[in-house]
Amino acid sequence: MTVLRSGSATDVGRVRKVNEDFALESLTLFAVADGMGGHVGGEIAARTAVDALRAGFARAPSVDGLVEAVRHANHAVWERSRAEPALRGMGTTLIAAALIDTPEGDRLVVANVGDSRAYRLRAGHLSQVSTDHSVAEELVARGELSEQEASIHPQRHILTRALGVSPDVDVDVWEFVPEEGDRFLLCSDGLTNEVADDHLEEVLVGARDPQLAAESLVALANEAGGNDNVTVVVLDVVVGERPVVAGDGADRWVTPAGAAPAVSGSGTGGVVLATAPAATALATAGGVRTAPPPPTPAAVPRPIEAAPAADATGVTSVVGRAGAPTRVIRAPDRTEHRPRPHVPRRITFRVILFVLLFGGVVYAGYAVIRWYVDSSYFVAVDHQSVVIYQGRRGGFVGIRPKIVRRYALTVDQVPSFDVAPLRNGVEEPSLKAAENYVNGLVSEPCSLEGAPTSCGSSSTVPTVPPSGTTSTSVAGLGPPPRAPSTPAALPLDLVTAGVRA
Repeated sequence: MTVLRSGSATDVGRVRKVNEDFALESLTLFAVADGMGGHVGGEIAARTAVDALRAGFARAPSVDGLVEAVRHANHAVWERSRAEPALRGMGTTLIAAALIDTPEGDRLVVANVGDSRAYRLRAGHLSQVSTDHSVAEELVARGELSEQEASIHPQRHILTRALGVSPDVDVDVWEFVPEEGDRFLLCSDGLTNEVADDHLEEVLVGARDPQLAAESLVALANEAGGNDNVTVVVLDVVVGERPVVAGDGADRWVTPAGAAPAVSGSGTGGVVLATAPAATALATAGGVRTAPPPPTPAAVPRPIEAAPAADATGVTSVVGRAGAPTRVIRAPDRTEHRPRPHVPRRITFRVILFVLLFGGVVYAGYAVIRWYVDSSYFVAVDHQSVVIYQGRRGGFVGIRPKIVRRYALTVDQVPSFDVAPLRNGVEEPSLKAAENYVNGLVSEPCSLEGAPTSCGSSSTVPTVPPSGTTSTSVAGLGPPPRAPSTPAALPLDLVTAGVRA
């Protein structure tokens, strides 16, 4: 007896206008289709494929029936694209899982075409059980790319297989023993392109309810960018069987002698029924290469005899092998998910984090510029007085230099050979160096022969208290305004000995 519980969710994302994904959640069949071919074509392709898959599997609920149902879905999309010129070129991916009764016991069979994926969570470890049919994945299979390189390869979105692009299609099929506690995930690439596998594992381990897990994964994809439609179906094995196949009891690959499996070394432990499209001794039927069954009649899967009888709790029973009841627990009135209207969130944690980071970068940039400006000094002339400016000559990115020292020393009292440099501005590495330069203007006349007797022991030039406004006119960058030739505006006691008359 196998008991399943499921949940699903879908969303248009944050960029697209139309949801071209489509999800199926029924008694024993679950699927995700990701359409392509424009807003109209992609949506129609996904819906057409799912409807055809459901109808085909209902006719033959077996392993072979599931493969035939996928082929039927491919044919339905192909024929509709040919019949309607506006839909030419449309196609879709398809990942499907079906609970099927086999002579060996209940099995969960996964079929895949395209790059929508199936994962299995077992004992807290998440592993991908399907293989992407993309250019990047084929390069990985040939050893030309690593898994990490494939995740960012520019051709990772170019598919090598899809439904509806040709009349026939190869189908990959895996068979798993549904063990109690297993959780399976079917999803479109709108989830896996945005969310890393370790984050998928974290959500699937943490959310006990499958519906909550599905909705949490969709929300996580939107928070990570939501650049594509995202659709998720989560299946829980509430009650399951232990493996009963030959060998050590684990799942095994089933391939004919000398045939290469479609996926090698995946570590998923599944039973592969489809092989790579290489030249192998496989039976080919309509483009689907499947391994021939063992010679014993017992190896032929028998269809499940469905006896739908839903009770008041929404639990539906079907009859499995040897008359054992197989119960599928599911929420009533949720057979498939239609696209939900997308309500954008105005303020998210990522938006707040971006604003904080942007503000920090801007503040750090301003601090660096301010330090660069304030670490420079130069001596110049302002209104015929010698001053020390802090800043860069001519200003820098709108920050004008400011006067930090004004001396009771006029340009007329400076040696003539120092006047021209002063008017252009004499740069100094520090304020102390600038002050020493001004004091040197006084000591230079006193060191010459015939220096006036007024040169005293002190050569320090007194400063004038700064005025209420800061002048930004730098000598040498424009003709300075003329001031009275005599320092009548300054106190007479500020003109001290050592200043040449």
